[in-house]
Amino acid sequence: MSIPRVDLPADARLDTLAVREGLPPSAWGENSEALFLTSCFVHPDAATAARRFANEEDAFVYSRFSNPNVTIMERRLAALEGTTGCIGTSSGMGAILLMIMGLLKAGDHVVCSQSVFGSTIKLLQGEFGKFGVESSFVSQTDVAEWQAAMRPNTKLLFAETPTNPLTEVCDIQALADIAHNAGALLAVDNCMCSPALQQPVKFGADIVMHSGTKFLDGQGRVNAGALCAPLEMVEAKFVPVMRSAGMSLSPFNAWVVAKGLETLSIRVLAQSASTLALAQWLESHPAVARVWYPGLLSHPQHELAMHQQNGIGGAVLSFDVKGGREAAFAVIDATRVCSIAANFGDVRSIITHPASTTHGRLSEAQRQAAGIGQGMIRLGVGLEHLDDLKADLARGLDALLA
Repeated sequence: MSIPRVDLPADARLDTLAVREGLPPSAWGENSEALFLTSCFVHPDAATAARRFANEEDAFVYSRFSNPNVTIMERRLAALEGTTGCIGTSSGMGAILLMIMGLLKAGDHVVCSQSVFGSTIKLLQGEFGKFGVESSFVSQTDVAEWQAAMRPNTKLLFAETPTNPLTEVCDIQALADIAHNAGALLAVDNCMCSPALQQPVKFGADIVMHSGTKFLDGQGRVNAGALCAPLEMVEAKFVPVMRSAGMSLSPFNAWVVAKGLETLSIRVLAQSASTLALAQWLESHPAVARVWYPGLLSHPQHELAMHQQNGIGGAVLSFDVKGGREAAFAVIDATRVCSIAANFGDVRSIITHPASTTHGRLSEAQRQAAGIGQGMIRLGVGLEHLDDLKADLARGLDALLA
């Protein structure tokens, strides 16, 4: 027995793969993927069970590490990212945990952008620092700093691009060259763009990390994560850790994310168009000190972003209001359409004060190093009407000028 594949044309394009890749229908012939809410799977005899548990026969065994819904999501996301393998996890942070546990050991060294998500910094510095994994944090955009931080024991480079919330863009190809010249790997967090806009492996990345909680789901329903990588790496490095440690993606959550992938491109393109219009409008507002958005000509890495992101800026922007934390809170509290929450990638626009929420566990020095001030507001743009979003932000911004 082997787990069958969908019979698709070899040249099927991304939008087709997003809808069709996964598993063939069951014997019942369902058109929409069925839910396999089961913890275990029945085997015809003891000898077959033994072969399957020993990985000598390809089959579903136990839902902690193999389930049809999870496989559908994994195959679909791998196809979109252009990798041969993928492994789903319970969250984006679970994916990073799995990656570090699968690839590193005490005495190894990681070079990481200082602008990555706050919990990633805490995980590397705090939790894995206790077990002897060393980390250096460098400028997201300065390739020379990445190169200077390399050591003989460096095994992994890790970056988000764009970053959350400053939307800083790193040169993926340059970082891949640094990593590979030293015998290390490059992992890229692709949450802010998703494969609808950016495929990091095309620029040399070895591993692509996702929080499926964001654009992949797209409606804020579930927590999920994933690592996309060569199948050999997934099977040799990540699956054994998953079987032991169990940061597993639930079948239901995998089903939700797989359904979300079907509409990923049309959602992200529509959201990105609104985000560009909002960014341009915010740049002209007298209460706004600065806007961070890769689609703007004023963005420091605009040309690089357009090269890596298929000419599209994405659906997340940040802006700094004049007046610091008090002014930022006033703008956020004046909104009636946006949700005050800490996610992005949702069809509902979400407004956030990063310094006190998503990056609140960092020290003020760490926030300053990452460029996150008290006057910064992050906006994950949804699918509401553009004019309603402008009016929602204008309510608070105009009041600052009164």
